[in-house]
Amino acid sequence: MDLNTVLTLTSARSRDDLAALGPTVAPLAGGTDLFGEPQTHLTGLVDLQSLGWEPLTVTDGGLDIAATCTIAQLSRLPEAIGLAAHPLFFQCAAALYGSFKIWNVATVGGNLCASLPAGPMTALAAALDGEVLLWRADGSDERLPAVDFVTGNQANRLDPGDVLRSVFLPASTLRSRTAFRRIALSPLGRSGTLLIGRSDADGGFVLTVTAGTVHPVQLRYDSAPSASALARDIAAIDAWFTDAHGAADWRRAVSGVLGEEIRAELTHGQGNPGYSWEDAREGVRA
Repeated sequence: MDLNTVLTLTSARSRDDLAALGPTVAPLAGGTDLFGEPQTHLTGLVDLQSLGWEPLTVTDGGLDIAATCTIAQLSRLPEAIGLAAHPLFFQCAAALYGSFKIWNVATVGGNLCASLPAGPMTALAAALDGEVLLWRADGSDERLPAVDFVTGNQANRLDPGDVLRSVFLPASTLRSRTAFRRIALSPLGRSGTLLIGRSDADGGFVLTVTAGTVHPVQLRYDSAPSASALARDIAAIDAWFTDAHGAADWRRAVSGVLGEEIRAELTHGQGNPGYSWEDAREGVRA
C-alpha cells in the first residue's frame, strides 16, 4: 500500500539519526506491517536496515537477535549447532504463514512491534525467557523481559521515538526441551492459539500461551504440573479474546487440550533432546 503522506525517508547510519523519530516519523525495517494499512498520521520514515546490525550473534551467554533480522534468516539458523530448542525457530517462523517474499523482508523486531496477538516472534521470545533491548528516545537503554513487552492487541512498551534494538535468548533456555502446538480455523489461517512448553534442566516447567490471548501469558511451575492443575490454570487465564480468527471460549477450550498434549510430551521425556551450549557455538563457527 502506498503511504502517500510520507514525504521523507532517512537512511540511518548511527543512533544519532534516530533522533528524527517521533509521533509522525516511524522506524522502517521490513515494512510488511507498516505498508499493510493506511498510516495517514505519518510524514516520514527512518530506515533501520542501513544501520547494518548483525542478524544473529552467538555469545557465551546465548543468542542475540537483531531487530532487523529477517524471518528467513532466523529460520535458517543451522540445525547443526545442536540447540535443544532449535526446532522452535522454524516452527514459529512457519506460524507466520507468509510467502517466501514476506519471509525475506519481514523482521523479528517488526513482528514484535506490530504486537498482534498471533505474532509468532512474540511467542518465541517469550517462551524462551528472552530479553528485549529498547533504545529510548532520550538516549537511554532499557532491558525488559520479552513476555512483558507486548501489553495488548497492537500495544507494547514503546513510546514515540523509541526503537526495539534486539532480542536476547539465554543459553539456559536454549538448552531446554520444548514442545510446540498451534491451531487455526483454517489450514493457512492466522493462529487461533499458539502454545509453547519448556522443560528446563532444573526440572522447571513453563507453558507460554499466545495468539488466543491479547498478550503473552506464562504459567510457571517448579516441576511438571499435574494434568488437573494445568487445566485449571489455563482455564483461569483472563486475557482470552474474540475476533474473526476464533471465539474466546473456543480458544480457552482448545488451549486446554493443547496444553495437556505439551505436558504429556515433556513429562514423558519426549520433546527436543538437549545439547551443550559449547557445541552450539562450535556449530555456528563451522
